[in-house]
Amino acid sequence: MTVEGILKLIEDLNLRVPKKYQKMDVKQLSAELREIMELDQQTLQKIESFEKNGTEQALTAYAKMICKNTTGREIVEIQEIYLKKIDAEYLKSS
Repeated sequence: MTVEGILKLIEDLNLRVPKKYQKMDVKQLSAELREIMELDQQTLQKIESFEKNGTEQALTAYAKMICKNTTGREIVEIQEIYLKKIDAEYLKSS
């Protein structure tokens, strides 16, 4: 199960559908940011459990790289939009 499980994990990460973050408000972006960060942590924990169960080291290293790239890219995108919207709201209220 370990190789199949890790391949499924990679596939699930790659099949994530991008959301329209630009159209979200600050509260929605905050929730999305928390969600993707939790997904990142959960995915890395699963990969570590695969490592402990003896899954091929090269495969787990590849899975970690995919996870960090996929979730990292999404986190950066959300953060950029989030900060721009906070700045816009702050400047508007000043």
